[in-house]
Parts: sequence; structure tokens; C-alpha cells
Amino acid sequence: MRFLPHDDADRAAMLWKIGVPSIDALFADIPADKRLNGLLDLPLAKSEIEVERILGRMAARNVPAGSGPFFVGAGAYRHHVPASVDHLIQRSEFLTSYTPYQPEIAQGTLQYLFEFQTQVANLTGMEVANASMYDGSTGTAEAVLMAHRLTRRRKAVLSGGLHPQYRAVVETVSGMAGDSVTALPPDPTGSEAIMAAIDADTSCVVVQSPSFYGHLIDLAPIAEKAHAAGALLVAVFTEAVALGAIEPPGAQGADIVVGEGQSIGNPLTFGGPYVGLFATRQKYVRQMPGRLCGETVDAEGRRGFVLTLSTREQHIRRDKATSNICTNSGLCALAFTIHMSLLGELGLSRLAALNHANAVKLAESLSEVTGVSVLNDSFFNEFTIRVPGNAAALVEKLAALGVLGGVPVSRLEPARPELADLVVVASTEVNTDEDRDAFVRALEEVL
Repeated sequence: MRFLPHDDADRAAMLWKIGVPSIDALFADIPADKRLNGLLDLPLAKSEIEVERILGRMAARNVPAGSGPFFVGAGAYRHHVPASVDHLIQRSEFLTSYTPYQPEIAQGTLQYLFEFQTQVANLTGMEVANASMYDGSTGTAEAVLMAHRLTRRRKAVLSGGLHPQYRAVVETVSGMAGDSVTALPPDPTGSEAIMAAIDADTSCVVVQSPSFYGHLIDLAPIAEKAHAAGALLVAVFTEAVALGAIEPPGAQGADIVVGEGQSIGNPLTFGGPYVGLFATRQKYVRQMPGRLCGETVDAEGRRGFVLTLSTREQHIRRDKATSNICTNSGLCALAFTIHMSLLGELGLSRLAALNHANAVKLAESLSEVTGVSVLNDSFFNEFTIRVPGNAAALVEKLAALGVLGGVPVSRLEPARPELADLVVVASTEVNTDEDRDAFVRALEEVL
């Protein structure tokens, strides 16, 4: 297929048509110091085989998650995904399906989304769940917008234990909408007084448990304080496996529960695509973003599935829409559903218990290393350690020894020098005693 580049006259005509003086004006919203000045430092032309060689050498510099001891988490977790999950999602009726615009001819797709919703509702302890969001971060921003619609207020209070990237997405969306955000300082010790930040203008309070730093948060008193002020509690999680061990957010009084489902059925895949889980109370269902699949019967009394609610701009009047989400993470949601079906309730509980046991062993071992301290009194499979000196440099030294030893907090909070000695460490069911021993030996060596 030929590419016919535009000449100067073509460009001038297009700019005149949309009413801007130059191409640079199209990028006015991007700060000047964030724009490239000139071309990228890349060769102008290479042959196909040369490009393959160059990119191959670049790719070889990566350290794959399965190549050695791996203790990275912070919102993306390495779990064992049964081979049957990958086999089943590659069946042609699943892999080639797109979101059903004519749902009556996509019964299989609608049924697995219905099952997905049921699983998410059960996991979160809520009454209704949608047919997935893009990921946990955008789902959190959608939850805040939903709370604004329900309360008719425009201020969100964000816990200092919320994942920094989730916080940034909420701030970005809120900034574009003209909404107010009160983001509490980072809370690596799990001791923040978030209830003191709730006032009569608060639409919702957003709390992550387990928090970004690994702390388990008692949501019940926060929900009580929020409700007394007329606000909603948005409960967030990044590790879906934790829901197999801790009390569901719905049982603790949450009004909206949102999080990342990558841990179940989906590998790391360089950070995406992932699948956002979103659940709420039945009374709020008409303000829930995304799609809702329902069960019905046809004219002959046979069981069938339909799109019960689809409240995006493409389907209804824009002023009545609850979201501009264009699709759901269908294939990732299917992988989640298959893996969850294979686990069952008992399997998920056992998996969660194994994760926690492995993390406890690792925390005990690391705390015995001179100069290292564990900040958590409670955690699921992730916790925060304080190390002597610069944590980012230490993690790089560990990687050079073949151990991926966690995420330095400074990578996600670069403007907070007081957090430069902290590392968030995760340990899942894939970690062995040998992995933990290797981590301890490497840490002792670099210290």
C-alpha cells in the first residue's frame, strides 16, 4: 500500500481548515520542556535485517521476569498462569471477537462477560460489576467521576497509600474536568489520618488496600466517616489475589470498588494490556461507567444474554453518558474468567495463603540483613523496606547480580527525596526458598 506524503500546500490547506496557524499549535497543551527539539537520535534509514539485529541486541539487554529471582510488584505481579488459560483464549471464537455491537449474535462473548461480572461482584463483596475497564488506574479515575455524579460534589480526597500512577491519572482527569483533588502525602508507614481530610465538600475518599506500600487498611471506620459527611468510599486494589484472603471491600462499607485484575489469568506483558475491575452497589448502577451484561430468556423461553446497560456516548445522548470508555478489555477479561474458574473459591484462598506465607518468609529474612528494616505491621504479599543509602542505585546493583529486588519508591515519587531509601518488595507463589536466599545474599553483598 503506497504512502503519498503531504506537500506544503496540503499541510497549509489542512491547518487553514481547522483554524490553527501552524503544526506546533496542535501541541500547545504539551509543556515546551517536554517536547523534542529536532529529530530523535536514530539512524535515518536501515535495511530490514539491520533493524532486526539492532532491536534484537536492545531486547537482549532486558532481564525477563522468569530468568531469575523476581520480587517486583507495585501494581504488576508475576503469578503462575496455567497453560490452559492461554490455550482457551486463543480459540478462534474468542481471539477474533470484538466487543458486541449486535449482542444477539455474540452470545458466547456476552456469556463470559456475564460470568466475569459475577466473579468480580463475588470477589469484591459488591452487588453489581461491569464488563471491565481498561485497567485499574483509569478505572479509579472513572470511579471518582461516578462519585461526583452521585453526590453532586466535585472534590476527591486521595489516600497517601494510593498508587502514585493511579493518583496521577485521577489528577489528570480531574484537572481536565475542573474538579478538585486533595492528595494526601505518601504514607509509607500506614499511619495517615485520612478521616480528618473528609469535609462537607468531599465527594469521595479514595483508599487503596493493600496500599501501594503494602499496608492493610481497615476501611470500615473510613466508610463510616465518609457516609456521615455525605461522601462515598472508593476502595482500590492493585493485587486481585489479595481478595482471596482479606475481607472484601464491600463488607467493609465501600460504595465503589475498583482495581487491577492482571494478577489472575494475565501475565506481566511489559505492563499491558491489563483489565480493570469495577463494582458498586445496585442503587448506583445507572451511574456506573462501561457496559453491563444481563441474563434473560428469548421468545421461546431459552436462556440468553443481552447488554442490559451501555451508557457510553456512542449509545446514548452525550449529556446522559457516564463514560467515554470505548470498549472493554475483552480478551484479558476472558483470561481472568477462565483462570478464576479453574481456581474456584477454595483454589483462590489457597493461592492467597501461599502468597502471604512466601511474603512473610521474605520479610523475616530481609529484616535480618544489617541496615534493612521492614516498615509494615501488616501486609499481604507486598511490603516496604528501608535500606541504607539510595534505593534506586541498590536495586540496579541487585539486578546486576541477577536479582530483581523490587521497585524503588523514588522511581514513582521522584519529587520526594525523603522516600529515596525505600523499596517496595513483592513475593508471590512463584518465589522459592532458593529465590529468597539469593535475594538475601545479593542484598548483603551490595550493602
